[in-house]
Amino acid sequence: MNISLLSAQFAVRSLSAADIPEILRLCEGNPEYYRYCPPPVSAETIRSDLAAMPTGKADAEKYDLGFCQNGRLAAVMDLLCRYPDDETVLIGFFMVDRSLQGAGVGSRVISDCLQYLKSIGFARARLGYMKGNPQPKAFWEKLRFAPTGAEHARGHGTVVVMERAL
Repeated sequence: MNISLLSAQFAVRSLSAADIPEILRLCEGNPEYYRYCPPPVSAETIRSDLAAMPTGKADAEKYDLGFCQNGRLAAVMDLLCRYPDDETVLIGFFMVDRSLQGAGVGSRVISDCLQYLKSIGFARARLGYMKGNPQPKAFWEKLRFAPTGAEHARGHGTVVVMERAL
C-alpha cells in the first residue's frame, strides 16, 4: 500500500515511537474519548497501541498513520489491512485534533482513505466504537457505516462493530 495516496488533502506519514509526544498532544485534546474508552492516554498507552497486533497478523499489514496539515498532526489512524478477512480493512483507531473538529477534517480523511482502499481492492471497512458514546456513533453513521449487529463486551464497556461496503 502506498500510504501517500490515502489522502489528496493531507500529507500522510507513518508514525513511530519518535512521534509519541505529538500523538499524545493530539489525544490529550480529546478527553471525552477516554471517558468511554479508558485508561487515560499516556506515552505508555500510545507506545502499547503502536505495538498492538491481533494474533496471527504480520506487522506489514498494520499502519499507524499521521495525517498532517502545515507540518502538524491533524489526525491519527491505526489501520489494519486484511482483517478480519482478506477483503476487509479495520480502522482500529481514529482521532482528529480537537482544534480541527467540526470543520470536516475527519470526514475528508476517512472519505479519501476509503476511496483509495477501494481502488486497491478492499471490499469493506470495519471499525468499532464504545456503546453509549454519541459522538463517534454520529460521525461514523454520517459516513455510511452501519452496525453489523455484533457487539463485544470489554472490561470498560461494550464495543459496537460497524461496517461499510466500499
